[in-house]
Amino acid sequence: MTGMSLDQPPAVRTQPELAEMAPLAPGGLRFAARVIDALVLLVLWLVATVATGMFGDVMRAQERGDGLMESAEALDPAKAVLAFGIVYLGYFLYEGALLAHNGQTLGKRAVGIRVAMLADGDLPGHRGWTRAAVYAFPGLLGGSPFGLFGQLFWVVNSLWFVRDHPYHQCLHDKAAKTVVVRA
Repeated sequence: MTGMSLDQPPAVRTQPELAEMAPLAPGGLRFAARVIDALVLLVLWLVATVATGMFGDVMRAQERGDGLMESAEALDPAKAVLAFGIVYLGYFLYEGALLAHNGQTLGKRAVGIRVAMLADGDLPGHRGWTRAAVYAFPGLLGGSPFGLFGQLFWVVNSLWFVRDHPYHQCLHDKAAKTVVVRA
């Protein structure tokens, strides 16, 4: 065993100390960023409902004088599943590409926060795609009988950072080994 001392443990790379990292982003800024990004999701939803014909179906039902519940019952389930797929795939591409490129979605940029690698504070690169997948893809269940589970996971995932210490990570951060810091 040359070069190895029995009285010293081998060098192990540990998680960075909080003092070495940019300050963690406060929960209020993270929430504000998600609200802004939800506007992107809303635009995607509008595009998806128009593209699948769902929007037109609802408008025709409203013109007939159908109430909201009757309009919803008249929807074609295949169109709804397709619309959910378009929305969540679009959101995955939006978030994944922007996080991989510069660590910021439009919402994060607007409030001055970014996603960084936990190990060294660098841009997430391909890990931005992992983070986006864990955040967006459970929403695909929304158009299925398992939609409640997807929404429940999304709520638990989004609130996980409140009790997580010391890095205040959500589950999508843990999966990608990222943190959210001030830009």
